[in-house]
Amino acid sequence: MEWLTDNPWVAWVGIALILAAVEAATVDFVFLMLAGGALAAGLAAAMGGNLAVQVIVAVIVAGALVFVVRPVIKRKFTEGEHDHHIGASSLVGREARVLQTVTDTDGRIKLAGETWSARVAEGSAPLRPGDDVRVIAIHGATAIVAADRH
Repeated sequence: MEWLTDNPWVAWVGIALILAAVEAATVDFVFLMLAGGALAAGLAAAMGGNLAVQVIVAVIVAGALVFVVRPVIKRKFTEGEHDHHIGASSLVGREARVLQTVTDTDGRIKLAGETWSARVAEGSAPLRPGDDVRVIAIHGATAIVAADRH
């Protein structure tokens, strides 16, 4: 234990590793910024700073990272978030055929080889069996459709 009191930077590195592990579970970049503060405190400890200096360095660096760096990183990682057109969202824009009259409350269409529940878009007239339609949205397991006007 005497070795740890002679090398407080090891404790700060341990704290940083624990915070990094928590970050791996949360993936929100908060604990990663706190880990950065702990590493900065470890550096202050290695340079001979007393406990008060170490804590002040940890708080200042972690605060700067949370309020300055984190928003930039979050924006960078979330700016590319968009629909990759897989699953049901890939059906938006596709053509389908009405199997059972589609109204604003109910109906059935044949879409991509499967039978789907469907509703017409708000304010649209009902669509009759055999009509060609275009999927304009998917709400849960229901396709929202409009008459397909080539």
